[in-house]
Amino acid sequence: MPTSFGFLSSYPPTQCGLATFTAALRSELVAAGERTGVVRVLPRSEPSLDPAVIAQMVHGEPGAVIRAAAALGAFDVAVVQHEFGIYGGPDGDSVVGVLALLDVPSIVVAHTVLADPTPHQRAVLERVADHASILVTMSETARRRLVECYDVDASRVVVIPHGAPAPTALVPTVLAPPVERAASPRLLTWGLLGPGKGIERVVDVLPSLRDLAPRPHYLVLGETHPRVLESEGERYRDALRERAERLGVADMMTLRAGYLDVASLRQVVATADVVVLPYDSHEQVTSGVLIEAVAARKPVVATAFAHACELLGSGAGLVVDHDDPGAMASALRRVLCEPGLAGAMASRAGDLASELLWPAVAARYHALGARLARDRSVAVA
Repeated sequence: MPTSFGFLSSYPPTQCGLATFTAALRSELVAAGERTGVVRVLPRSEPSLDPAVIAQMVHGEPGAVIRAAAALGAFDVAVVQHEFGIYGGPDGDSVVGVLALLDVPSIVVAHTVLADPTPHQRAVLERVADHASILVTMSETARRRLVECYDVDASRVVVIPHGAPAPTALVPTVLAPPVERAASPRLLTWGLLGPGKGIERVVDVLPSLRDLAPRPHYLVLGETHPRVLESEGERYRDALRERAERLGVADMMTLRAGYLDVASLRQVVATADVVVLPYDSHEQVTSGVLIEAVAARKPVVATAFAHACELLGSGAGLVVDHDDPGAMASALRRVLCEPGLAGAMASRAGDLASELLWPAVAARYHALGARLARDRSVAVA
Protein backbone atom coordinates (compact mmCIF):
# COMPACT_ATOMS: atom_id res chain seq x y z
CA MET A 1 0.00 0.00 0.00
CA PRO A 2 1.48 3.41 -0.95
CA THR A 3 2.65 5.70 1.84
CA SER A 4 2.79 9.47 1.36
CA PHE A 5 5.55 11.57 2.95
CA GLY A 6 5.48 15.24 3.90
CA PHE A 7 8.82 16.92 4.63
CA LEU A 8 9.60 19.84 6.93
CA SER A 9 13.04 21.23 6.11
CA SER A 10 15.07 23.80 4.31
CA TYR A 11 14.99 22.96 0.61
CA PRO A 12 16.69 23.98 -2.66
CA PRO A 13 17.49 26.54 -3.89
CA THR A 14 18.65 27.02 -0.28
CA GLN A 15 22.23 25.74 -0.15
CA CYS A 16 22.75 23.75 3.02
CA GLY A 17 23.17 20.15 4.04
CA LEU A 18 19.59 19.68 5.21
CA ALA A 19 18.19 21.04 1.95
CA THR A 20 20.39 18.72 -0.12
CA PHE A 21 19.52 15.76 2.13
CA THR A 22 15.77 16.36 1.86
CA ALA A 23 15.87 16.81 -1.91
CA ALA A 24 17.79 13.56 -2.37
CA LEU A 25 15.58 11.52 -0.04
CA ARG A 26 12.41 12.94 -1.54
CA SER A 27 13.66 12.17 -5.06
CA GLU A 28 14.18 8.51 -4.18
CA LEU A 29 10.72 8.21 -2.64
CA VAL A 30 9.15 9.81 -5.71
CA ALA A 31 11.05 7.32 -7.89
CA ALA A 32 9.47 4.57 -5.78
CA GLY A 33 6.03 5.95 -6.67
CA GLU A 34 5.20 7.73 -3.43
CA ARG A 35 3.35 11.03 -3.10
CA THR A 36 5.47 13.68 -1.39
CA GLY A 37 5.41 17.37 -0.53
CA VAL A 38 7.74 19.82 1.19
CA VAL A 39 7.03 22.53 3.73
CA ARG A 40 10.08 24.70 3.15
CA VAL A 41 11.58 26.43 6.20
CA LEU A 42 12.85 29.96 5.49
CA PRO A 43 14.08 32.99 7.42
CA ARG A 44 11.98 35.19 5.12
CA SER A 45 9.33 34.51 2.51
CA GLU A 46 10.39 34.06 -1.09
CA PRO A 47 8.63 32.78 -4.20
CA SER A 48 8.99 29.10 -5.06
CA LEU A 49 8.55 27.67 -8.55
CA ASP A 50 9.14 24.09 -7.44
CA PRO A 51 5.83 22.19 -7.35
CA ALA A 52 7.30 19.94 -4.66
CA VAL A 53 7.06 22.87 -2.22
CA ILE A 54 3.48 22.92 -0.99
CA ALA A 55 3.92 25.50 1.79
CA GLN A 56 6.47 27.68 3.57
CA MET A 57 7.24 28.02 7.25
CA VAL A 58 8.73 31.50 7.61
CA HIS A 59 10.50 32.46 10.84
CA GLY A 60 8.24 34.51 13.11
CA GLU A 61 5.37 34.72 10.65
CA PRO A 62 1.99 34.66 12.47
CA GLY A 63 0.27 31.32 12.02
CA ALA A 64 3.32 29.69 10.40
CA VAL A 65 3.45 26.82 12.90
CA ILE A 66 -0.25 26.01 12.52
CA ARG A 67 -0.10 26.15 8.72
CA ALA A 68 2.99 23.93 8.61
CA ALA A 69 1.35 21.29 10.80
CA ALA A 70 -1.82 21.39 8.69
CA ALA A 71 0.14 20.97 5.45
CA LEU A 72 2.08 18.01 6.84
CA GLY A 73 -1.15 16.47 8.09
CA ALA A 74 -2.21 15.86 4.48
CA PHE A 75 0.36 13.04 4.28
CA ASP A 76 0.59 9.64 5.97
CA VAL A 77 3.93 10.45 7.63
CA ALA A 78 5.83 13.67 8.38
CA VAL A 79 9.62 13.62 7.99
CA VAL A 80 11.10 16.50 9.98
CA GLN A 81 14.75 17.52 9.66
CA HIS A 82 16.10 18.82 12.95
CA GLU A 83 18.95 21.29 13.26
CA PHE A 84 18.92 24.10 15.83
CA GLY A 85 19.82 26.73 13.23
CA ILE A 86 17.10 26.35 10.60
CA TYR A 87 13.92 27.03 12.59
CA GLY A 88 12.70 30.25 14.18
CA GLY A 89 12.73 31.01 17.89
CA PRO A 90 15.53 30.47 20.42
CA ASP A 91 17.54 27.43 19.34
CA GLY A 92 14.92 26.78 16.68
CA ASP A 93 12.25 25.88 19.21
CA SER A 94 9.38 26.74 16.86
CA VAL A 95 9.66 23.21 15.44
CA VAL A 96 8.34 21.86 18.75
CA GLY A 97 5.03 23.61 18.10
CA VAL A 98 4.69 21.93 14.71
CA LEU A 99 5.39 18.48 16.12
CA ALA A 100 2.93 19.02 18.98
CA LEU A 101 0.14 19.82 16.51
CA LEU A 102 0.72 16.89 14.15
CA ASP A 103 -1.98 14.23 14.01
CA VAL A 104 0.11 11.93 11.79
CA PRO A 105 3.22 9.92 12.75
CA SER A 106 6.53 11.76 12.53
CA ILE A 107 10.10 10.74 11.78
CA VAL A 108 12.53 13.34 13.12
CA VAL A 109 16.04 13.23 11.67
CA ALA A 110 18.55 14.62 14.18
CA HIS A 111 21.42 16.14 12.21
CA THR A 112 23.19 17.49 15.30
CA VAL A 113 23.43 15.88 18.73
CA LEU A 114 25.60 18.04 20.97
CA ALA A 115 27.63 16.45 23.75
CA ASP A 116 27.55 19.65 25.79
CA PRO A 117 24.35 21.53 24.90
CA THR A 118 23.09 24.62 26.67
CA PRO A 119 20.16 23.95 29.01
CA HIS A 120 17.75 25.33 26.42
CA GLN A 121 19.24 23.31 23.56
CA ARG A 122 18.89 20.19 25.69
CA ALA A 123 15.28 21.05 26.50
CA VAL A 124 14.43 21.70 22.84
CA LEU A 125 15.86 18.39 21.63
CA GLU A 126 14.19 16.46 24.44
CA ARG A 127 10.83 18.07 23.62
CA VAL A 128 11.34 17.24 19.94
CA ALA A 129 12.06 13.64 20.94
CA ASP A 130 8.94 13.51 23.13
CA HIS A 131 6.73 14.41 20.17
CA ALA A 132 8.49 12.29 17.54
CA SER A 133 7.20 8.84 16.69
CA ILE A 134 10.75 7.86 15.71
CA LEU A 135 14.01 9.76 16.10
CA VAL A 136 16.67 8.98 13.49
CA THR A 137 20.38 9.55 14.01
CA MET A 138 22.90 9.04 11.22
CA SER A 139 25.63 7.31 13.21
CA GLU A 140 25.94 4.97 16.18
CA THR A 141 27.95 7.69 17.91
CA ALA A 142 25.01 10.08 17.66
CA ARG A 143 22.57 7.44 18.89
CA ARG A 144 24.73 6.59 21.87
CA ARG A 145 25.18 10.26 22.74
CA LEU A 146 21.45 10.90 22.47
CA VAL A 147 20.51 7.95 24.67
CA GLU A 148 23.22 8.54 27.29
CA CYS A 149 23.16 12.33 27.53
CA TYR A 150 19.49 13.22 26.95
CA ASP A 151 16.21 12.12 28.48
CA VAL A 152 14.84 10.23 25.48
CA ASP A 153 13.14 6.88 24.95
CA ALA A 154 15.91 4.66 23.55
CA SER A 155 13.38 2.31 21.97
CA ARG A 156 12.30 5.08 19.57
CA VAL A 157 15.81 5.94 18.35
CA VAL A 158 17.09 4.24 15.18
CA VAL A 159 20.23 4.68 13.08
CA ILE A 160 19.94 5.26 9.33
CA PRO A 161 23.10 6.58 7.65
CA HIS A 162 23.21 9.75 5.59
CA GLY A 163 22.73 8.85 1.94
CA ALA A 164 25.15 9.31 -0.93
CA PRO A 165 24.77 9.31 -4.72
CA ALA A 166 26.27 6.41 -6.62
CA PRO A 167 29.83 7.14 -7.81
CA THR A 168 30.30 8.28 -11.40
CA ALA A 169 31.94 5.02 -12.43
CA LEU A 170 28.70 3.21 -11.65
CA VAL A 171 26.23 5.76 -13.02
CA PRO A 172 26.78 7.20 -16.52
CA THR A 173 25.53 10.75 -16.94
CA VAL A 174 24.97 13.14 -19.81
CA LEU A 175 24.49 16.14 -17.54
CA ALA A 176 28.17 17.08 -17.44
CA PRO A 177 31.20 16.34 -19.61
CA PRO A 178 33.77 13.89 -18.21
CA VAL A 179 36.39 15.44 -15.97
CA GLU A 180 39.89 14.32 -16.89
CA ARG A 181 42.11 13.10 -14.10
CA ALA A 182 44.57 15.70 -12.88
CA ALA A 183 48.21 15.33 -13.92
CA SER A 184 49.19 15.73 -10.28
CA PRO A 185 47.74 13.75 -7.37
CA ARG A 186 44.60 15.57 -6.26
CA LEU A 187 43.66 16.30 -2.66
CA LEU A 188 40.00 17.32 -2.50
CA THR A 189 37.78 19.06 0.03
CA TRP A 190 34.28 20.17 -0.93
CA GLY A 191 31.20 21.71 0.63
CA LEU A 192 30.08 25.13 1.79
CA LEU A 193 33.09 27.16 2.89
CA GLY A 194 33.52 29.06 6.14
CA PRO A 195 35.33 29.12 9.48
CA GLY A 196 35.30 25.68 11.03
CA LYS A 197 36.05 23.93 7.76
CA GLY A 198 39.69 23.61 8.83
CA ILE A 199 41.17 24.16 5.36
CA GLU A 200 44.11 26.01 6.91
CA ARG A 201 45.31 22.72 8.42
CA VAL A 202 45.93 21.34 4.94
CA VAL A 203 47.42 24.58 3.63
CA ASP A 204 49.92 24.49 6.49
CA VAL A 205 51.24 21.04 5.54
CA LEU A 206 51.45 21.57 1.78
CA PRO A 207 55.06 22.86 2.04
CA SER A 208 56.11 19.48 3.46
CA LEU A 209 54.67 17.74 0.38
CA ARG A 210 56.52 19.82 -2.19
CA ASP A 211 59.21 17.14 -2.57
CA LEU A 212 56.75 14.60 -3.96
CA ALA A 213 56.94 13.94 -7.68
CA PRO A 214 54.55 14.71 -9.15
CA ARG A 215 53.66 17.37 -6.62
CA PRO A 216 50.09 17.06 -5.24
CA HIS A 217 47.49 19.75 -5.82
CA TYR A 218 44.80 20.68 -3.30
CA LEU A 219 41.37 21.53 -4.74
CA VAL A 220 38.86 23.20 -2.41
CA LEU A 221 35.48 23.27 -4.09
CA GLY A 222 32.39 25.13 -2.95
CA GLU A 223 30.59 28.40 -2.39
CA THR A 224 30.99 30.33 0.83
CA HIS A 225 28.17 29.45 3.23
CA PRO A 226 25.31 31.96 2.70
CA ARG A 227 25.19 32.94 6.38
CA VAL A 228 28.97 33.44 6.45
CA LEU A 229 28.81 35.46 3.25
CA GLU A 230 26.10 37.66 4.73
CA SER A 231 27.99 38.34 7.97
CA GLU A 232 31.62 38.56 6.85
CA GLY A 233 31.79 38.25 3.08
CA GLU A 234 34.72 36.30 1.62
CA ARG A 235 37.05 36.93 4.56
CA TYR A 236 37.75 33.24 5.16
CA ARG A 237 38.42 32.44 1.50
CA ASP A 238 40.69 35.49 1.17
CA ALA A 239 42.58 34.49 4.32
CA LEU A 240 43.22 31.03 2.88
CA ARG A 241 44.62 32.54 -0.32
CA GLU A 242 46.87 34.85 1.67
CA ARG A 243 48.04 31.95 3.84
CA ALA A 244 48.94 29.86 0.79
CA GLU A 245 50.86 32.75 -0.75
CA ARG A 246 52.71 33.43 2.50
CA LEU A 247 53.76 29.77 2.75
CA GLY A 248 54.79 29.64 -0.90
CA VAL A 249 52.24 27.02 -1.90
CA ALA A 250 49.76 29.09 -3.91
CA ASP A 251 50.70 26.99 -6.94
CA MET A 252 49.64 23.83 -5.07
CA MET A 253 46.13 24.97 -4.22
CA THR A 254 42.96 26.02 -6.03
CA LEU A 255 39.96 27.60 -4.28
CA ARG A 256 37.14 27.09 -6.76
CA ALA A 257 33.88 28.83 -5.91
CA GLY A 258 30.67 27.59 -7.44
CA TYR A 259 27.80 25.21 -6.89
CA LEU A 260 27.90 21.94 -8.85
CA ASP A 261 24.91 19.74 -9.53
CA VAL A 262 25.11 16.17 -8.26
CA ALA A 263 26.32 14.73 -11.56
CA SER A 264 29.11 17.28 -11.96
CA LEU A 265 30.26 16.92 -8.37
CA ARG A 266 30.34 13.14 -8.72
CA GLN A 267 32.70 13.48 -11.64
CA VAL A 268 35.04 15.82 -9.77
CA VAL A 269 35.10 13.43 -6.80
CA ALA A 270 36.01 10.63 -9.20
CA THR A 271 39.27 12.48 -10.02
CA ALA A 272 40.39 12.77 -6.38
CA ASP A 273 43.24 10.69 -5.00
CA VAL A 274 42.49 11.65 -1.40
CA VAL A 275 39.47 13.36 0.17
CA VAL A 276 40.56 15.55 3.09
CA LEU A 277 38.13 16.50 5.88
CA PRO A 278 40.13 18.74 8.24
CA TYR A 279 37.13 20.04 10.22
CA ASP A 280 37.57 21.98 13.46
CA SER A 281 34.70 20.27 15.27
CA HIS A 282 35.36 17.34 17.59
CA GLU A 283 31.63 16.69 18.08
CA GLN A 284 30.35 16.37 14.52
CA VAL A 285 28.28 13.18 14.42
CA THR A 286 27.04 13.52 10.85
CA SER A 287 28.99 14.44 7.72
CA GLY A 288 27.34 14.08 4.35
CA VAL A 289 30.67 14.76 2.63
CA LEU A 290 32.31 11.91 4.57
CA ILE A 291 29.52 9.53 3.55
CA GLU A 292 29.79 10.60 -0.09
CA ALA A 293 33.57 10.15 -0.09
CA VAL A 294 33.32 6.63 1.33
CA ALA A 295 30.48 5.72 -1.03
CA ALA A 296 32.67 6.92 -3.91
CA ARG A 297 35.39 4.55 -2.64
CA LYS A 298 37.89 7.33 -2.07
CA PRO A 299 40.63 7.22 0.58
CA VAL A 300 39.88 9.76 3.31
CA VAL A 301 42.15 11.66 5.68
CA ALA A 302 40.14 13.38 8.41
CA THR A 303 40.56 15.07 11.74
CA ALA A 304 39.20 13.10 14.67
CA PHE A 305 35.61 14.32 14.66
CA ALA A 306 33.09 11.80 15.96
CA HIS A 307 31.63 10.57 12.67
CA ALA A 308 35.06 10.13 11.08
CA CYS A 309 36.31 8.08 14.02
CA GLU A 310 33.30 5.78 13.71
CA LEU A 311 33.13 5.35 9.94
CA LEU A 312 36.85 5.23 9.12
CA GLY A 313 37.90 3.06 12.04
CA SER A 314 37.68 -0.15 10.01
CA GLY A 315 40.24 1.00 7.46
CA ALA A 316 38.47 3.22 4.90
CA GLY A 317 40.62 6.20 5.91
CA LEU A 318 43.08 7.71 8.34
CA VAL A 319 42.08 9.85 11.32
CA VAL A 320 44.52 12.38 12.81
CA ASP A 321 44.46 14.64 15.85
CA HIS A 322 43.09 18.11 15.18
CA ASP A 323 46.20 19.98 16.28
CA ASP A 324 48.91 17.71 14.89
CA PRO A 325 50.16 19.04 11.53
CA GLY A 326 52.86 16.38 11.46
CA ALA A 327 50.21 13.66 11.63
CA MET A 328 48.19 15.34 8.86
CA ALA A 329 51.28 15.58 6.61
CA SER A 330 52.26 11.97 7.35
CA ALA A 331 48.77 10.66 6.63
CA LEU A 332 48.58 12.44 3.28
CA ARG A 333 52.06 11.26 2.33
CA ARG A 334 51.19 7.68 3.27
CA VAL A 335 48.04 7.59 1.13
CA LEU A 336 49.87 9.10 -1.84
CA CYS A 337 53.07 7.06 -1.55
CA GLU A 338 52.63 3.85 0.47
CA PRO A 339 52.18 0.93 -1.93
CA GLY A 340 48.77 -0.69 -1.65
CA LEU A 341 47.38 1.61 1.04
CA ALA A 342 45.02 3.67 -1.15
CA GLY A 343 43.75 0.49 -2.80
CA ALA A 344 43.11 -1.17 0.55
CA MET A 345 41.19 1.90 1.74
CA ALA A 346 39.12 1.94 -1.44
CA SER A 347 38.36 -1.76 -1.00
CA ARG A 348 37.21 -1.27 2.58
CA ALA A 349 35.11 1.72 1.52
CA GLY A 350 33.53 -0.49 -1.12
CA ASP A 351 32.48 -2.94 1.60
CA LEU A 352 30.60 -0.09 3.31
CA ALA A 353 29.24 1.63 0.22
CA SER A 354 26.18 -0.45 -0.62
CA GLU A 355 24.28 0.53 2.52
CA LEU A 356 25.21 4.21 2.12
CA LEU A 357 23.80 4.81 -1.37
CA TRP A 358 20.56 6.77 -1.54
CA PRO A 359 18.34 3.92 -2.85
CA ALA A 360 19.27 1.77 0.17
CA VAL A 361 18.87 4.65 2.63
CA ALA A 362 15.53 5.72 1.17
CA ALA A 363 14.27 2.14 1.31
CA ARG A 364 14.83 2.17 5.07
CA TYR A 365 12.88 5.44 5.46
CA HIS A 366 10.15 4.01 3.25
CA ALA A 367 9.86 0.86 5.37
CA LEU A 368 9.88 2.89 8.58
CA GLY A 369 7.21 5.28 7.29
CA ALA A 370 5.04 2.45 6.01
CA ARG A 371 5.19 0.74 9.41
CA LEU A 372 4.24 3.92 11.26
CA ALA A 373 1.34 4.58 8.88
CA ARG A 374 0.15 0.97 9.18
CA ASP A 375 0.33 1.07 12.99
CA ARG A 376 -1.68 4.31 13.02
CA SER A 377 -4.34 2.79 10.75
CA VAL A 378 -4.70 -0.16 13.09
CA ALA A 379 -4.87 2.13 16.14
CA VAL A 380 -7.67 4.29 14.72
CA ALA A 381 -9.65 1.42 13.20
